This record gives sequence, structure tokens and C-alpha cells, in this order.
Amino acid sequence: QVQLVESGGGLVQAGGSLRLSCAASGRKFSSYAMGWFRQTPGKEREVAAVISWNGGRTYYADSVKGRFTISRDNAKNTVYLQMNNLKPEDTAAYYCAADTGWGSPDPSVYDYWGQGTQVTVSS
Repeated sequence: QVQLVESGGGLVQAGGSLRLSCAASGRKFSSYAMGWFRQTPGKEREVAAVISWNGGRTYYADSVKGRFTISRDNAKNTVYLQMNNLKPEDTAAYYCAADTGWGSPDPSVYDYWGQGTQVTVSS
């Protein structure tokens, strides 16, 4: 069992940066692949980035590649999403999720979800 709490969202201007954090409870956090997903009203939830249990492998959606960086600190039970050069189209609720499997860009395979944190990028 794992509980996830996101933080770090807010309102920024285009071109700005934010760092999202996801604090996890649970002694087995380090065994989970972690993902960041985002959702805009009226659209399906979509992947932003995924990181393997040991941080050795990452995946980025084409829409964020080169701008976002996912990382994790297993000693702190925390996963991060550094978002640079933000664009208005990045506006969404961002969710972190934990996968007891291998990790996937498909949100349907994730087992645990945080409550989300809102990111709004103004033009």
C-alpha cells in the first residue's frame, strides 16, 4: 500500500518553471515505478513522464520531451517533475502514480494515485 501527495503546482507565465513533488508513504516505495500524468477537463488523462523503480529508465511524452525531467529520491520517498519552459498547453491537473509492475505510459495500469496538483500556465 502506498499513499501519494502532490505539491508544487501553481500559476506561472509561459516560459517559466515549476517543480512538482510527490511524497509517498509506504516502506516499499523504492520498488514502484512512478509516473506523472496530466489531465485537462474534457480530455483523457495522459502521460507526461515515467521513471523506473531505481531511476535507471525514463519515458517522456513527446509533448514534454526536452522540457520536463522526472527524477526520484528513494531515500526521501519522493518523485519530482521539473518543468521548464512551460507552455499554456501544459495547463492541467498533474497526478503522480505508482505502478507495482514495470511502469508504463498507460495510466490504466497504475495502482495508486495522488489527489493531483493544478498547474496553470498563462500566456
